[in-house]
Order: sequence, then C-alpha cells, then structure tokens
Amino acid sequence: MKINSEILDRQPPRNLDAERGVLGSILLVPTVCDEVSLILRPEDFYDDANRIIFTHMREMNDGNQRIDTMLLSERLKRAEQYEQIGGASYLAEILQSVPTAANAAYYAQIVRDKATLRALIHSSTEILRDAYDDGTAPQEMLAQAEQKIFAILDARSSGHVVSIEEILHEAMSRLDKRITHKHAIGGVETGFRDYDNLTGGLMNSELIILAGRPSMGKTALALNVTEYAAMKGGTTVLFVSLEMASAELADRMVCTLAQINGQRLRNGMVGTAERTRLVEKMNELGQAPLYVDDTPSRTITEIAATARRLKRRDGLGLIVIDYLQLIEPDNPRDPRQEQVARIARRLKGLARELEVPVLCLAQLNRQAEASRDNKPRLSHLRESGAIEQDADVVIFVHREEYYATNEEDKANLAGQAELIIAKQRNGPTDTVKLHWFKDFTQFRDAAQVPYEEFEQFNAAQSYAGEEPF
Repeated sequence: MKINSEILDRQPPRNLDAERGVLGSILLVPTVCDEVSLILRPEDFYDDANRIIFTHMREMNDGNQRIDTMLLSERLKRAEQYEQIGGASYLAEILQSVPTAANAAYYAQIVRDKATLRALIHSSTEILRDAYDDGTAPQEMLAQAEQKIFAILDARSSGHVVSIEEILHEAMSRLDKRITHKHAIGGVETGFRDYDNLTGGLMNSELIILAGRPSMGKTALALNVTEYAAMKGGTTVLFVSLEMASAELADRMVCTLAQINGQRLRNGMVGTAERTRLVEKMNELGQAPLYVDDTPSRTITEIAATARRLKRRDGLGLIVIDYLQLIEPDNPRDPRQEQVARIARRLKGLARELEVPVLCLAQLNRQAEASRDNKPRLSHLRESGAIEQDADVVIFVHREEYYATNEEDKANLAGQAELIIAKQRNGPTDTVKLHWFKDFTQFRDAAQVPYEEFEQFNAAQSYAGEEPF
C-alpha cells in the first residue's frame, strides 16, 4: 500500500493572519491576554516568530508587567530573539494587523483549531509508521492508536469556571427529584436498600472500590449489583472480567436469577420446572443493557477505549471491573506499587471523564487474616495505599463464617455477611448486614427474607423445581 504523495506534500493547516490577529489584539488591549491564555498555548502557534512573541507576552502578563511594543522589544532584545522574530518591522505589522481587540477570542479559536488538525496529522503519521512496523501486535497497535487520538482530545479539553448560582440550580434540581420521588437516590441503585440509603447508590464520577479476601464473594456481589442495575434500573453496564470467562459469568447470573443451585446446573441435574425458570431468566437477562468484556490481560488504556466506544454508541451508566490487580500496567518495568497507584488514578480519571461510577474489585493482603477480629481495614488494601487515596468509596465484603474453625461456629455464623463502608468521601462510614446464599451465589439485605426460610426452601427443593421466594 502506498501513501498518497499529494497528501504528504500538502502544507500543514495554519492561519497566520489569525495568529497575528491574536498578538495584535494583545498589543492593543493587554487585558485580553488572560482570555486568550485560556484558549491557547505557545505551541499552538505554527509560526516560530509568533510563538516566541506570544510566550513573552504571557510571561509579561503573568509577572504583572505592562505589555506594549517598546517593552516587548526590549525583552526580546535581552533574550537575543529580536532579530529572529523580524525586528521592528514585524512588530509594527502585528500592531496594524487588527483594528480592534474585540475579536481576540475568535482569532484564538481559529489558531487552536488549526493546531488540533496538525496534532491529528502528526498522530496519524505515527500510526501509519507503526502500522508498517511488524514488531507490534495488531491489538496493541489499535489500543496505542486510539490512545494517541484521544490524547489530542484530552489535551484540548479546557475547563470552565461555573458560578455558584449555576451550581446551586443543579443542586436544587437534584433535591426536587429526591423530594418528589421519596425513595429515589442520586446514583445507580445496587439493590441493597441499606447500602443505597447510606451512600445514595453508586454516584456518577466516583471510583468505588469493593475489596475482600479470596472466597468472600466479591465477584458474586458485583454480579448481583450488575444484574439489579441492568435489569431493574435499565442502566447500561459494562462488566470487565479479567478473571472469569463470559460463559461462567452467564451461568452464575442465571443461577442467581432463577434461584437454582449452581453445582446442580453444572452437573446437568435440573428438573423441568427449573429448566423453565432458567429459560425465562435467560430471556429477561438477554434483554438487559449489559455488556461483558472477558478479554484477559487488559490494560487501563484498552478498558478506557472500550468504555468510550460504548458510551458513544449506546450510552453508559456503570463500569464494573473484576479486578484491579489483574489490570496489566502500561509500563511493566515500573515498581508494582507505582503500577497499581497509576491504575487507580486512571480509573478515577475515567470515572470523571465519562461521568459514570466505576465499581472496581480489589484484593486484600494477608494482614486481614492476621488481625485479631479478622475484619478488613483500609491498610489491608493490597500493593498500594494510592487505592485508598484515589477511591471515593471503599467497601469491604466480609463473612465471619469463613474463619470459623469448628462446626458449631460455622452453623451459628452460616449466611451472615457484612458490607463494611470503610471510606466514603461524601458520607458516613457504617456496616450493612447482608445474607449470603452460597447455593445461588447471591447476597440479599438481612431484613429482606430470613436466612432460615431460604435454607428451608433450598433443602426442600426437588429436582422438579419449586418456585423460589
């Protein structure tokens, strides 16, 4: 494949008149430098002379120095750049390039747009070069290409100052909705009433860490939340599974929904009524806006790319990742603690960028089992304290039954589970009581159905299949 030589021979996008218009406007009315600086950076100028002049203008403005032709000339002379920019004749040309400074922001936007096009051309050229190099795997190359394109968008995104009046209008609107719908919450509902009341649900732009030791039920809890959000709440959910295959996830979800023992399903020991329930729940689950990515060894860049595409195509209300320590680092040579810290920061950035909650599972270190009461703490988060720092909410799932050493204690603790809200940036910390039904890999609110009733149902359930509670 040959690259069209006509494309390569064309001049990069630029508008030198607009560049001179920006500089001339600042010389006429120096106060517009603040407005222009919010739009432009020195590297956005195509012409070297214009870039040098704008750099000096910004430095003078930042230093509270007056900007005029004479002072600018003296500064350029001291920097030995006066002749480089064209001397007095070019400064005079700039000053005469615009009759008024009223259109400074408009000129600045033109310069910025041309700089964006040049950046796009540069990134595209790098992508073309990499595509001809056989040393990189195609999937990795695609991820790098998308990262380069989105880096342009991220770099050009500019923040804006919002008045407190606008912020209060939005706050009042949210308050009105909660008052009108008395049981409504602000975020994505999890299906666990006490947790939702304490936290307001999974809030947009927040990073929620769900942590626990192995076999505590982290994945089961995440799937329970996913099922409820997608099926009951109609929320579009992206479930990124780095540990389990999509087929295994599907088996667990339909067993939970149909209230069928997972082991019996794996062994094919289900009756007619149970098969009917399975088909019904499969049909219901198939209609839910739920997407699963079970590609192993995903990097945060690849996860972000998948989420952005889904957001643009179908909308997105929740991202669930199982689990943080299995996310591949962008730079494997970095120390592990730095890798995890960088991943946590980027997950928080992804939540803010897409304005959706990110629920990410995480492992705890062995210190949790060495503690006197076996209860997990923030210091037990594995491999990095940055997880605690960047997370808006940290939840631990804990089942004391797991640590029981004799049959009597196991019987007394059977089915008891806790959601420990160890950190909540915008709310209280507390513990939520849950019931754990291991046969269905399901958590439920402790007050919803007594555990004993479920145990009786499970023991009496025949292969013909009785209707569950």
